[in-house]
Formats: sequence, C-alpha cells, structure tokens
Amino acid sequence: MRRAKITVVGAGNVGATTAHWCAAAELGDIVLLDIPGDLADMPRGKALDLMQASPIFGFDANVTGTNDYADTAGSDVVVITAGIPRKPDMSRDDLLATNAKIMTSVCEQVKSTSPSAVVMVVSNPLDAMVQRALQVTGFPPQRVIGQAGVLDTARYRTFLAMELGVSVEDISALLMGGHGDTMVPLPSCTTVGGIPVTQLLEPSRLEEIVDRTRKGGAEIVGLLKTGSAYYAPAGATAQMVEAVIRDKKRLIPCAAYCDKEYDVGGYYVGVPVVLGTGGVERVVELELTESETAAFHKSVAAVKELVETMATLV
Repeated sequence: MRRAKITVVGAGNVGATTAHWCAAAELGDIVLLDIPGDLADMPRGKALDLMQASPIFGFDANVTGTNDYADTAGSDVVVITAGIPRKPDMSRDDLLATNAKIMTSVCEQVKSTSPSAVVMVVSNPLDAMVQRALQVTGFPPQRVIGQAGVLDTARYRTFLAMELGVSVEDISALLMGGHGDTMVPLPSCTTVGGIPVTQLLEPSRLEEIVDRTRKGGAEIVGLLKTGSAYYAPAGATAQMVEAVIRDKKRLIPCAAYCDKEYDVGGYYVGVPVVLGTGGVERVVELELTESETAAFHKSVAAVKELVETMATLV
C-alpha cells in the first residue's frame, strides 16, 4: 500500500515541527523543502535528524530535505509555512506584499508538481495568503485551506482549562472569523464536560479569556522576544493533515472559502467544516446569536479589506 506523500514548504520552526508531528504519527512520507541559499542544506539536515529519531520513537516514515520542487512531485498534501515574520520596521502592507510574492512563487511550483494536492496554508497574514494560494493554483476551493481555527480553538480551550482547573479533553469549543484580533470565539458553542461555559464563568471573566485568545500569538511573541509560536501551530496543522490523509471527517474550524455560506461573498474566513480526503467536504452553517453575527460580519469585513489591499500590492 502506497504511503501518503506530504510536502512541507518552509523548514523553519513551524515547518520542521509540522514534519515532526506528521512523521511521529506515521501520516506518510515527508518532504521538507526550503529555498536555496546560504542555508540550502538546512532542510536536509533537519530531515536527517528527524529520521534518526525514528528508531527511538518507533515510527516508520521517510523524511527527506530538499531545495528542488521536483522532489515534491505527486504530493497528496502540501503544507505552506513559507514567509517572513513582521519586523519592527515593517508596515503591515510591507509584510503583506512580501509574503504574497512568496506565496505566489510557491503556489506556481505546487500547481506544476502536485496538481491533485490538498494545499494547507499556514503563512501570515493567513486569511489573505490562503486567498492568494487559491488565485495562483486555480485549484478547486475545497482543496485550498487555511490553518487558523484549530490553533485558535486550542488556545481558547487551553485558557479555559487553566481557568477552571479541568482537563482540556473536557472542553469543546469553536471560533469563527478571521485569524487575529477580529476572531470570534463562540460561547454558545463552548461546553465543559457538556455544561455550557456560561454556567461556569461570569460573562466578564469569559470575555477576558476570549480577549486573551485573540492575542494568543502576540503574547507568545512578547515572551520569546526573537520568534513566534510553533509547537501549537504545527500541532494544529498536523491534525488537519491527519484528517485529510486518513479521511477522518473531522468537524473542525478552518479558513475555508465561503461564497453563499454565511453570505461571505467569495472570501476565506474561519468557519466549522468537515475535513476529509477531498479537503473541505462541507461548510457547516450555524445559527449565531445576534452579537456573534455582528462580530462575525465585522471580522469578515476586516478580511475583505486585507484581501483588497493585497490586490493592489501584487
């Protein structure tokens, strides 16, 4: 039986850790790709290091590093983590323009070498980058997905578990909207052991936790000083890869293309989806409360503005 082939574009912390989680779970054979240059051998070094961990942890997965997209040909899933972080002297538009150009270059190669792949975008600004990936690849929208909701939900669940002193396994939660300050955690879809979270926390305290979730990435950046989060983003990505490779039919939040759904009108936003072999098998439409609907529309408006700005820069 042929093993699945998973390509991770970008061998930095997020990409390499995604490869680690995928290999350890034996999701398939993995190609770790990064650009040629002064650190051209870096993906090969990380791949070899990861392979040497396989006897210790008992996983069978071939992990290879490369600078050549030819080695990625025929991938079932392509994870794109490539891009630069925002630097202190960079404007939002500078970051947007630079990463959009990187995304364009990557997706042109992916379109050529793995035309049947499911593409998962992790690069920021997420909502604009996944839109760009769709534009460049021309793939069906269900095969181009953004990773944000799984990560944001994990942060939300973590903070709730810390607050309530319970296992994260007992917390079920959902977020929607754009990735960042306008994300929309849904208290109406948040339970602890089946108990609505609104019965366990005062509204003011719940809102504080929601606000911390929105700023979860920035909090880690502030603590690390010279980097950004990668364990949780990589773990969230690996969960999505597993859902596709193993046809798990997971109902999880992802940045998915929505047109008539939620009246979005042709943009990527975080919504609950069923994720399986074909990518997004369906978008799940919920009845939101009045306040949740207003917050979601505000988030969608921010995504549209970001995408429209990107269109003037690329």
